[in-house]
Amino acid sequence: MLLLSWKQKTVAMLAATGLLWALAAPGWAEEKADAGMVIADGKQISLEFTLSLDDKTKVQSNIGQEPMVYLHGSHQIIPGLEKQLTGLKVGDTKHVEVSPEDGYGPVDPKRTQEVEKEKIPEEARKVGAKLTGRGPQGQPMYAEVKEVKDKTLVLDLNHPLAGKKLIFDVKVLKVENAPEKQLEVPGAAPGAAGAKPDPASAAKPEPKKAQ
Repeated sequence: MLLLSWKQKTVAMLAATGLLWALAAPGWAEEKADAGMVIADGKQISLEFTLSLDDKTKVQSNIGQEPMVYLHGSHQIIPGLEKQLTGLKVGDTKHVEVSPEDGYGPVDPKRTQEVEKEKIPEEARKVGAKLTGRGPQGQPMYAEVKEVKDKTLVLDLNHPLAGKKLIFDVKVLKVENAPEKQLEVPGAAPGAAGAKPDPASAAKPEPKKAQ
């Protein structure tokens, strides 16, 4: 009876151990998989970054704020940065320099549009005034008043960072599988080529950045 009792206890202990493994193993396996996941097309990425120019001017930083989240491979960020992030994993940091051609493009002197004054806020009807708006697909648009005429304004539609070398210092915070709803939503990426936006349709003065 003593031997039988010991065997019964051993079987019960092994059964309990097996149950624990059955419960713990999936979570452990998932954690290990996430730890080794690298940035690749279709992954949702969370980044900490600082953007500077060649002259050391700091343009933007989200350190200590909400991370930048994007879907890798969907052209939601500039191509020069996206390409350099491929293959990184959580915790990695990288210094990335992006040429104008792989950033916001070179300055195009022909990228202008003439609009009626009435479509532009009165306080922005002066040379040098900066405007923001939304394109037909909701993408952000930028413009600067280049010339003021009697009844119209000539807007420069080049991005404010066009023609500039961009310097990013990034840290990868998360690499995750993209939510299903993101993977299922088709459509053009922000700033997709071929769109013919009308910034005047939603133009408004660009708020001044805090010094």
